[in-house]
Amino acid sequence: MVRAEDRLSFVYVERAVIHREHNAVTATDERGTIHIPAASLGALLLGPGTTVSHQAMVVLAECGSTVVWVGERGVRYYAHGRSLARSSRLLEAQARAFANQSSRLRVARAMYCMRFPDEDVRTFTMQQLRGREGARVRQVYRQEARRTGVKWDRRDYDPDEFEASDAINMALSAAHTCLYGIVHAVIVALGCSPGLGFVHTGHIRSFVYDIADLYKAEVSIPAAFNVVAAGPVDIAAETRHAVRDAVFDGSILKQCTRDLHTLLLPDDRDDEMSELNVVRLWDGAERSVAAGVDYG
Repeated sequence: MVRAEDRLSFVYVERAVIHREHNAVTATDERGTIHIPAASLGALLLGPGTTVSHQAMVVLAECGSTVVWVGERGVRYYAHGRSLARSSRLLEAQARAFANQSSRLRVARAMYCMRFPDEDVRTFTMQQLRGREGARVRQVYRQEARRTGVKWDRRDYDPDEFEASDAINMALSAAHTCLYGIVHAVIVALGCSPGLGFVHTGHIRSFVYDIADLYKAEVSIPAAFNVVAAGPVDIAAETRHAVRDAVFDGSILKQCTRDLHTLLLPDDRDDEMSELNVVRLWDGAERSVAAGVDYG
């Protein structure tokens, strides 16, 4: 098996038929057929208009590649096949950190440290962290309003009625939704749980909201203000296109992957372990023993 760090991070395909030819995956559209080396592919992102065959899914599974069904250019998450990781190390690390109050606070502080690189927040309480984050986000909104000339009052929206907001709030809602889809795709590809959040809690996508907050100031907020400043005809569609273009180079996927490892396994960045296809038996406490052994 090719190590995760040596694989193509992802391939995005839309409006094509995905099939298998020998041990390669093929993508065919009106322009012809290309071959995708399944054994060295991290994740295959299937966009609108794609059809995938049973045999293509078989070879991707055998090669340890994950498949994620997404919106145009990956800006929405719909479903996924299997995790790219064969080890449960990241998932177990997430669960351990989530279940303990001190470690949960450590991860939450680490998330805020990523947003405040010049400020020491290691001793802040959750209440203090929320206050700093609120002030930071308000400042970002004001800066973007000055940069683009878009009138800004406050974040005001109804999650059940998209068009009840003003133009900039509609654009922000659409942009954030796109970012949530991108982050969700990375989280499930690495085998983590979208529901075990450290700042957000009680929702099936709590961890998605946690991680997406790391990138809003650089991705979704500027995209929303740019769209509104240009006088959009269709705010939702044009905002999705703007986010799509902002993440087209794939750097957000790589950054998100690195950040997840840093948050959950800060002292262990060995990607080889995530590729090990090993099952062990729990032996109590932090111990484990080999499986497939007759202990009778």
